[in-house]
Amino acid sequence: MKRIVVDPVNRLEGHLRVELNIDESSGKVTDALSSGTAWRGIELICKDRDPRDAWMFVQRICGVCTTVHALASLRAVEDALGIEIPKNANYIRNIMSASQTVQDHLIHFYHLHGLDWVSPVEALKADPAATAALQNTVLEKYALPLSGPVTLDTDAYPKDFPKATTVYYAAVQSKVKKIVESGQLGIFAAHYWDHPDYALLPPEVHLMAVSHYLNMLDRQRELVTSHLVFGGKNPHPHYIVGGMPCSISMNDMNAPVNTERLAAVDQSINLGIAAVNYFYLPDLLAIGHIYAQKGYLDGGGLAKNCVLSFGDYPEETYSGTSNGGYHKNLLVRSNGVVENFAKGAAQATFSPLDNKDLVDPNVLAEGVEHSWYAYPEAVKDAHPWNGITKPQFTGPKEGTKKDWKYLDEAGKYSWLKTPKWKGKTAEVGPLARYIVVYTKVKQGVIQDPTWAEKMIVDQIDTVSKVLNAPPEVWMLSTVGRTAVRGLDAQLSAYINKYFFEKLVKNIRSGDTTVANTAKWDPSTWPKEAKGVGLHDAPRGGLSHWVVIKDGKIANYQAIVPSTWNACPRDSKAGYGAYEAAMIDTKVKIADKPLEILKVIHSFDPCLACATHLYDAEGKEISVIHTDAYCKF
Repeated sequence: MKRIVVDPVNRLEGHLRVELNIDESSGKVTDALSSGTAWRGIELICKDRDPRDAWMFVQRICGVCTTVHALASLRAVEDALGIEIPKNANYIRNIMSASQTVQDHLIHFYHLHGLDWVSPVEALKADPAATAALQNTVLEKYALPLSGPVTLDTDAYPKDFPKATTVYYAAVQSKVKKIVESGQLGIFAAHYWDHPDYALLPPEVHLMAVSHYLNMLDRQRELVTSHLVFGGKNPHPHYIVGGMPCSISMNDMNAPVNTERLAAVDQSINLGIAAVNYFYLPDLLAIGHIYAQKGYLDGGGLAKNCVLSFGDYPEETYSGTSNGGYHKNLLVRSNGVVENFAKGAAQATFSPLDNKDLVDPNVLAEGVEHSWYAYPEAVKDAHPWNGITKPQFTGPKEGTKKDWKYLDEAGKYSWLKTPKWKGKTAEVGPLARYIVVYTKVKQGVIQDPTWAEKMIVDQIDTVSKVLNAPPEVWMLSTVGRTAVRGLDAQLSAYINKYFFEKLVKNIRSGDTTVANTAKWDPSTWPKEAKGVGLHDAPRGGLSHWVVIKDGKIANYQAIVPSTWNACPRDSKAGYGAYEAAMIDTKVKIADKPLEILKVIHSFDPCLACATHLYDAEGKEISVIHTDAYCKF
């Protein structure tokens, strides 16, 4: 038995450490732990502040998922204060959310996760002419001809399409060769390039994917034009409690939102559709098909047992979340929990998750059994509205507090808490969303699917035919978790277009209202109020919880996707999703655990969201003002 430590796990946001016990004779992982190694103190920063400012502070939890925390925070405060946002604001927020999802998934695959599958070193062995021919074959074989109800088709032709010429691939190969021969791999440094898994793919697949890696480096910023137009900037666009801060005028060319800027948003949305359909999904399915054919379908872990989702994309404006308004109005009704999907959709167990469940401490709560936090002795698990953020660092099992050797799996070992649904851990993310919708439709829980829900079912069934495997086999794996993220990107690209059309139609009707300020003044607020904001972010179910007293925040808690997935184990609830997935993965070479990086990266970890840095002596580290609006 060999103990392996990977610290830090690279190509993710934040700080993650994993430790594994590996039986070298079989490659089986017998135990694993996942540790977030920095403390998130954002809840304490929010305390006693004006709730109208909360979105601005919590949005700084992360710079990768640039806007998701703001949206969840706005929904939480608006829920608490009973604020209903205008139609335009709802459409705009959905557009910004969908844009974020498309960009996030593309960045994840090409720049964070893709190098677990493809190698610039292997790309040097490719024949550029054969790569050009392969590119055409891949586009023909792995295109998913699925689309949403796009009626406002403003794209004359796909502006971005993969190049498929010998000259192009020879030029890319030459550039990569210079980097490799220099001995300074730069963006391709610090990896297990001699691992046998890279030999599973033909060299031409490596060259094709590496070229697309470079393509997307140039294009990713253009996918979030909606953040610039409606929110002023990216990362961290601006919002306002009650709606959006961007005025609309089709006559004033100096207005934040006018015909010219709407056209720029539309062009960005069309780019997202093309990038997903012609680059991302064909690459994913080409690689995934080879892995599935060779039987590499492990890493499902907790997804086999329990997945959770909140649902998202309100079709129209709604009155709140706690009162049930949010869940009656969703385009993607993935709210719910599915257990035992490994038995197939027909045999899986579905449980609803609605407003009544959100406020029940027996349904949603967080524990700290293996977390570096302290709860009062009488409190085992705490509902988010009663959440406690009291750090209590105890150090590692072996080593010192500043120089860890091994963490203590029997004691406390992570700065993440352990979220639970009815006392159980659950996986969240695109895979969870898709499992929940697929199960609900197949079991008749959803009897009249929306176009988006139909698209989810069609995507899953189509990929099942391509991979020649049922959903409960291919989805519950590292390959499946990665592939479904691409399907979610395609869905989000068309959702983006869908809400853009609704926005344009509503503006044409003469409605230019973007904010409801009727309850802006604190004198209109109740003395005490509670609210919850939900968002199925790119990484999964996100919830922000606020308690307001006398016009100030009395308590603020955020349970983020990476808290659900990267959480430490619990003696009753079991392993978290990362830990369970690592245990469900076989490792060929203990000292080069590429398979573990694959399975961890398949979740698109964001530990900055799940944890946050602080100075142990309470001293100010540094303050950087990025713009005049956010000086704090």
